[in-house]
Amino acid sequence: MRYSALTLLYHAFRGHRRWPRALPDVAPKHEYDVVIVGGGGHGLATAYHLARDYAPQRIAVVEKGWLGGGNVARNTTIVRSNYFHPARRALTERALTLWPRLSHELNFNVMFSPRGVLNLAHSTAQLDDLARRGNAMAVAGVDAELLDAAAVQTLVPTLDTTTVTRFPVTGGLLQRRAGTARHDALAWGYARAAAERGVDVIQHCPVQTVLRDGGRVTGVDTARGSIRAAKVALATCGGTSDLAASVALRLPLENHLLQAAVTEPVKPVLNTVVTHGTLNFYVSQSDKGELVLGGDIDGYNTYARRGDLPTIEAMARCCVSLFPAFGQLRLMRTWGGVVDMSMDGSPILSRTGLDGLYVNAGWCYGGFKATPAVGETFARMIAADETPALAGPFSLERFHTGRVVAEEGHGPRPWRYH
Repeated sequence: MRYSALTLLYHAFRGHRRWPRALPDVAPKHEYDVVIVGGGGHGLATAYHLARDYAPQRIAVVEKGWLGGGNVARNTTIVRSNYFHPARRALTERALTLWPRLSHELNFNVMFSPRGVLNLAHSTAQLDDLARRGNAMAVAGVDAELLDAAAVQTLVPTLDTTTVTRFPVTGGLLQRRAGTARHDALAWGYARAAAERGVDVIQHCPVQTVLRDGGRVTGVDTARGSIRAAKVALATCGGTSDLAASVALRLPLENHLLQAAVTEPVKPVLNTVVTHGTLNFYVSQSDKGELVLGGDIDGYNTYARRGDLPTIEAMARCCVSLFPAFGQLRLMRTWGGVVDMSMDGSPILSRTGLDGLYVNAGWCYGGFKATPAVGETFARMIAADETPALAGPFSLERFHTGRVVAEEGHGPRPWRYH
């Protein structure tokens, strides 16, 4: 729903009472052309592009909880495209070109902040590796700057760059166009824009099974009744494997908990995202002043969102080793999200052997950053029943052919636990 300046003034003088609902409360219909399971960023972005870019269709997004209550709001909000592998880089670079204009496109402030992402190196070998990645990025037209230790110190004055630390900083790779965005704002922006184009966004409607008739899907069975549909797209992150299993589709995924935490708010002290090149730690400062901390996945399979203390302690130790002054801050809250960890650390964006069933899963650490591009790409896959070029390398077939998309040393490391 779009509001004029006069409408905003009208409600302001009325004390902001009796505003219309931001999103209609929709009950599921008996039949749709397309049902997207999962009301996170990817599901909502896909629905938006289906409704905006293709012939009129009856589209529903079915979410088991409330809007913005799942993994879309359980991440650390980082947006980047600094990958070495061409397939990963191409998809996230497309997303990074869309992020700056997304607020205008959706008429909703997603608070994209291109504050930069700095990957630290802690040895000469790591710095050489970052140079290799930066060169690959530059050849592809993606911005990358290799910094020495002195340049890193200038960029991040609060960082400990002395030589007596456990992991001395030898340099870093900076992508200035990267940054952060507001995760729940992204969900609400896409949801409202999709609803304006006729998409039914149905909350509190858990999908129990996918329905099939022979070699094609016929819909989904939910806690609020069955819904018939010629096409079903799974974008449920941690729940994808179970739903795929209901139609005898086994996915090469494991589910792990990924935790994060924020400190009490302080004045601006960190103007970029900083990542630890060895311990898989990352930190940024929110617009509210909180330091947002993220770490590695918990080392066991789980569907629970309850974290454990050792992971939080590991994040805190790494944070203080990089920024000793941050040791004075108090942790205010922690949270966790269930993530699909694929066998090669890259996503699955694919048609399946079952007609009308499409899978978007296995994003490991990196689903949020790719949201705008995934919405475009997955929508085209569903509408045309074809595999777009950006999605080609992420087909399920790669696990049979051996054409895996592995980004070793530059991102997810799920093979540590297999």
